[in-house]
Amino acid sequence: MKLKDETLGMWLGVLGVAIFAVTLPMTRLATGTTAAPQLSPWFVTLGRAALAGVCSVIFLLATRSPVPQRQHWKPLGIAVLGNAVGYPLLLAYALRVVTASHAAVITALLPLVSAMVAAWVLHQRARLGFWVCAVIGSLLVLVFSVLRAQQHSGGVEFGFEWADLLLVGAVIAASFGYIFGAKVTPALGAERVICWVCVMALPVTLPATLVLWPSQPIATSAWVGFVYVGLFSMWIGFFAWYRGLALGGALRVSQTQLLQPFLSILAAIPLLGEPLDLVTLGFAAAVVATVVIGKRLSQPTAPRPAPLPKGSTP
Repeated sequence: MKLKDETLGMWLGVLGVAIFAVTLPMTRLATGTTAAPQLSPWFVTLGRAALAGVCSVIFLLATRSPVPQRQHWKPLGIAVLGNAVGYPLLLAYALRVVTASHAAVITALLPLVSAMVAAWVLHQRARLGFWVCAVIGSLLVLVFSVLRAQQHSGGVEFGFEWADLLLVGAVIAASFGYIFGAKVTPALGAERVICWVCVMALPVTLPATLVLWPSQPIATSAWVGFVYVGLFSMWIGFFAWYRGLALGGALRVSQTQLLQPFLSILAAIPLLGEPLDLVTLGFAAAVVATVVIGKRLSQPTAPRPAPLPKGSTP
């Protein structure tokens, strides 16, 4: 039974990562581009949280879930700011400027940044090799951003895509949201964490969604993208992800997140018509490699056992 649980957990982890990976092209569908805007980033951010919040209320009532205790509200509040507001808002604004494939490279740092936040917030120590990988991964993203900025300026300017700063901010926001959400997962249960996050935001997100409801015609594809990020990216995906971590083991299942940038790039091809850019794919692979090595070095070395006294037997 344990082996079956581990296998199921791994497949649920892959499912969750696949759902999250499609968030990038679907968000771009929802917001449109600077030249052809659709739904506003604020509406997409607050509306997707409101949609997930209504579903969460139904789920919590149907399962008769208890109300979180007083000590749970602060971590949940930080998760609201990180996962329900910060990450989707910054991502939505950035994806009006850059392609989903471009964003996939920057957001490939998410697992590594999450580990860094865990080391700081949860006081988890890591070896020097981990921090070396973090620096290398960050430098790769920096080089990628500079190259893309030069390409867009015709090679005459040295600079950055301003949207990349938004993407870095989105990664940091999501990392804090994940870590503080993880702090209360053992007490509340995997699925209920994201539900309470969405419900806590509902008094703001629901009325704001109604106020920001677009008055101009919106393409059907934009509404499809909006519904996807509300139902799947903000809600159902977390069900599969958290349950997969619980069944298969967090250390093992979390490795499936390394597939996310590649799945995002592949999903952008049919959904947005973006070409398969080998340079983008290469940088994504290089960043993921630093994440793989960094994760293996994220835990401190085990202390050596104390030597046995002379004359004793093990």
